[in-house]
Amino acid sequence: MGKGNSILVTGGAGYIGGQTVLALLDQGFEVCVLDDLSTGHRNDFLARTHFYEGRVHDQALVKNVLVRHGIRSVLHFAGSIKVDESVSNPLKYYENNTEGSRALIEACMAGGVENFIFSSTAAVYGTTPGRPVSEKDTTFPLNPYGWSKLFTERLLEDVAATGALKYGIFRYFNVAGADPDMRHGQYQEKPVHLIGRAIDALLGGAPPLTVFGKALATPDGTGVRDYIHVTDVADAHVALLAYLEEGGESRRLNLGYGKGYSVLEVVTALSEIAGRDVPCEFGAARAGEAPCVVANVAALRGVLNWQPKHDTLGQILRHSLDWQEALAAKR
Repeated sequence: MGKGNSILVTGGAGYIGGQTVLALLDQGFEVCVLDDLSTGHRNDFLARTHFYEGRVHDQALVKNVLVRHGIRSVLHFAGSIKVDESVSNPLKYYENNTEGSRALIEACMAGGVENFIFSSTAAVYGTTPGRPVSEKDTTFPLNPYGWSKLFTERLLEDVAATGALKYGIFRYFNVAGADPDMRHGQYQEKPVHLIGRAIDALLGGAPPLTVFGKALATPDGTGVRDYIHVTDVADAHVALLAYLEEGGESRRLNLGYGKGYSVLEVVTALSEIAGRDVPCEFGAARAGEAPCVVANVAALRGVLNWQPKHDTLGQILRHSLDWQEALAAKR
């Protein structure tokens, strides 16, 4: 994989983008970061990058960065990610995610970018079948967040059909964990995902965890999800970049481990790691949520030279808890 040109990472001050910046730096890449810092944090490791504060919508800025650093590959993480907020404020999501991506893609086409990697979501599938979901399954999102990502996927497909660039799309399942060396992690206050909410409840920063539903069509009656460590997610992006730069064709890939854990399994495992119970209570099942969402990762394993390093629930929870305890100690 050639390392002569810089790599542009949008949203590189965020959770997944920042971990991917670390992975690129660890492998000797020169990295440019574009982030408006609306939700991201300018961590110490970003001093080792060419950092630009701004929005992906700013085509003049993007074109300047592309030309100045001879960029041929872009990893696009910038965007809004809260499902509930997308329902109450859909225009924000179409502006930040879809329109922002369109403006960025247009600037990349003008700037001669050859490879474009986009962080999408399993939310594009909507209602999932009673088996691991594959990239060939029907996509019909249940919320504006999912639609904003799916529209961007289609933008990339249409642009790639003109021969302007190649794309790699990752549909994330449930990303969690933190850098094992505690260089980076998730800073989000009032987290919306299970592991973050459970840790907040455990550390006393939030009321008891609400477990939504206890009679779902799963082995223990609680929802099952496919969790993947953020470090493995970052490494997968580096592997996808190598695949594209070495001549691989445009691909859309699920990014998970292909195995699921229930809410109660997560709560039990976290309680064992912490040595005390996670306070929790049951609530009504949420409408529109599938009982089980697990990735079919056959395409991922077949295409990329990538092997996960932290693919146990224990490692994901241990690193998540260590990171949140470290943040709490600084407050």
